[in-house]
Amino acid sequence: MWGGRTGALLRVWGLWPAGVLGRRPLSCNAASVAGSSSPQCWNCGGPGGPMRGDGFFCPQCRALQPPDPTRDYFSLMDCNRAFRVDTAKLQTRYQDLQRLVHPDFFSQRSQTEKDFSEKHSTLVNDAYKTLLAPLSRGLYLVS
Repeated sequence: MWGGRTGALLRVWGLWPAGVLGRRPLSCNAASVAGSSSPQCWNCGGPGGPMRGDGFFCPQCRALQPPDPTRDYFSLMDCNRAFRVDTAKLQTRYQDLQRLVHPDFFSQRSQTEKDFSEKHSTLVNDAYKTLLAPLSRGLYLVS
C-alpha cells in the first residue's frame, strides 16, 4: 500500500496505519513504540536510538538516528554553557561531526538515512555558526 519514500517517511514520522497486519509502526518518537520508555532504533527496532551511545548511530545496526530535538548547541558541540568558548576546540568538533554525518557520506544509504544526515548536518552547521560568533552566542545563551 505505502511503498518507497512515502512509506519510509510515514514510518519515521509514526504515521504508519495501525491496522496493517505484520507491521508495527516505526517512529522517531521512541516512547510511542510499543509503550517503551527507552529509545529504539527506527531501522532495527533494537534499543539504542538517539539517546544512547554516541547519539548519532544505533549501536546494533549502525543506522543513523534522527536528531535529538532536546539537545542544545553547547552539548552538541561539546562546549561549556558559557559565553567564552574555545574556538579551536569548536572548529575541531565541527569538523569531526561533519565527518560523521555529512550527506556526502550517506549517498549509498537508504533515503531515510539521507534525510537524517541532512538534518544532522544542518543542525551542526547552525550550532557552529551560532557558537562561533560572540553576538549570536550571547543571544543563544539568553534565549
